[in-house]
Amino acid sequence: MKFEGIICPTISPFTADGKVYAEGVKNLIGFLHKNGVHGLFVCGTYGLGPAMSVEERKKIAELFVENASGKMDVIVHVGSSNIDASFELAKHAEDIGANAVASTPPFYYRYSEDAVYSFFKSLIEKVSIPVFVYNIPSRVGYGVTPSLLSRIADEGAHGIKDTSGDIILFYQFMMSVKRKDFKFLVGTERLLLPSMIAGGHGCVAGLSNTFPEIIVEFYNMLREERYREAVEKQFFVIELRDIMYSVPNIPATYAILKLRGVDVGYPKPPYRPLSDEELEKLKTKLSEKNLL
Repeated sequence: MKFEGIICPTISPFTADGKVYAEGVKNLIGFLHKNGVHGLFVCGTYGLGPAMSVEERKKIAELFVENASGKMDVIVHVGSSNIDASFELAKHAEDIGANAVASTPPFYYRYSEDAVYSFFKSLIEKVSIPVFVYNIPSRVGYGVTPSLLSRIADEGAHGIKDTSGDIILFYQFMMSVKRKDFKFLVGTERLLLPSMIAGGHGCVAGLSNTFPEIIVEFYNMLREERYREAVEKQFFVIELRDIMYSVPNIPATYAILKLRGVDVGYPKPPYRPLSDEELEKLKTKLSEKNLL
């Protein structure tokens, strides 16, 4: 089950004045572990990794590894517009005991496939822990192709987190990589059903921050081949995700956890907490689904 199942792309707790909130990390890990989450994906999109300084990212990684060790796998995202920062963060993650690292291709500039291949080859060579490719074209500005992923896999990459939102592309990734030990993780709960049926290994699910018990139950339905129930659950999960995105979704994650009794502080500025109006809208929609 290594790097399989429901992997939570954890938010990063901060205090109201913008400092890393260690107690919030402990609270979040306890909540996720209690509800059956299998692994953590730290400093990714939900975790605001690209919005942090290198030192903040290191501190967040240290807190998650320290508090989750022996409970859940920890994958630390090291993607950056600066490849030297990515290498530094990857080496740090290895040194503190992370189970794996992941990286987007370098972002902001649109690099050639050969340049991206060279970056991942260097990253794999610099650490001895597994390396995951993080494909998220909406944030990077360009995507990883199936042929490029195959080349990177041949260099020793351990798996992919695909957040393209394109199930056909996910299938093409599965078709292009021939290694039996390569892990295919879909990066959205919206595609958990079709990805798992085709042989995917799990999901890095944003909703597992706030409703881990629902996402873990959904995963277990698929593992047990309870497909009729799983189809209904897939539709429900898509509805729930739409509710989350009816307001700014990252601040909404902090707000819902607070409503559920989990103190995770605040998102890093310039994100702000939900307004009173946004919070009431969110509470109303969740109450209609009997989730509060």
